[in-house]
Amino acid sequence: MRTMTTIRTIALACSLAFAAALSAEGQPNEKRYTAEEYIVLWKEVAVRKMKEHGIPASITLAQGLLESGNGNSKLARDGNNHFGIKCTPDWTGGKTYHDDDAKGECFRKYKDAAQSYDDHAKFLQRPRYASLFELKPTDYKGWAHGLKKAGYATDPNYAPKLISLIERYELDKLDRGVDVAYKPSAKPGTAPTPSPSRSGKRSSGSTETITIGAGRAVDVFDGRIKYVRVKAGEDLDKMAREVELTPGMLARWNDMEKNATLTDGQRIYIQPKRNASKSTAVHSARDGESLWSVSQEHGVKLAKLAKYNGLTTDARLKAGQKVHLRKPKR
Repeated sequence: MRTMTTIRTIALACSLAFAAALSAEGQPNEKRYTAEEYIVLWKEVAVRKMKEHGIPASITLAQGLLESGNGNSKLARDGNNHFGIKCTPDWTGGKTYHDDDAKGECFRKYKDAAQSYDDHAKFLQRPRYASLFELKPTDYKGWAHGLKKAGYATDPNYAPKLISLIERYELDKLDRGVDVAYKPSAKPGTAPTPSPSRSGKRSSGSTETITIGAGRAVDVFDGRIKYVRVKAGEDLDKMAREVELTPGMLARWNDMEKNATLTDGQRIYIQPKRNASKSTAVHSARDGESLWSVSQEHGVKLAKLAKYNGLTTDARLKAGQKVHLRKPKR
């Protein structure tokens, strides 16, 4: 467990509240997050921190998995603290108390877990860890042993534990710019296994489904972009609370206003759309479609579609109009 200085959370970071909800009988919710669910929810943040600070995404995720018990630890649930960050004299934020090296130690309590990820990234930029940044970002073994040598943890098996997690869940792929996905469990209680690499194309409508939180299904569009479906009566605020993001993130990633009216069954992406379609080059517009609706259908950023097609972002389309989903060849 470590201490760190106060920082502001980065606006684009995803967050998980992991609240300890109560059942109808008043008992703690028995739902526990698997390692695979944790990875799916936090890999985008880990990759972002790698790009911002040079910390391997595999290391960040492995530490998060280990320190927070897949986000199930009391500290993670009570305080959104996934890296065991303790209070310091200058800390003015929330506090929660847990037994660690001593009884009832003070740990920082965050508004959302993304702040914990941000703190972790800033903490590793301290001088004592400077030598780690001389390693290649793909050298996860060097990073794991370097963290232990620099005194990040007292556990003598800390480095082997990180390496084991990284290799078990193929997290080193993220360091190389390759996404990771997992097959659903064959039976309840068994861990999903990493999906084999896909060499063939998937149809634009194909999805894989992962369940998070209180049974909320997260679909994976075109094998790479996660989204959820709107339930009747939901708005972005309600959806954001359930999927543990912020309304601003959902609005930005879906090219809409935070007060936008949602319809039952509507697709809402919970990570940024892509710059181009993976499986389809051109979309033939249907009567009444807008450039925005095409953007949502194919998971391509609205601004990119506007640029590829010489249109405004609020353009209405004519039936049969061709819309390029990738940068057209000249």
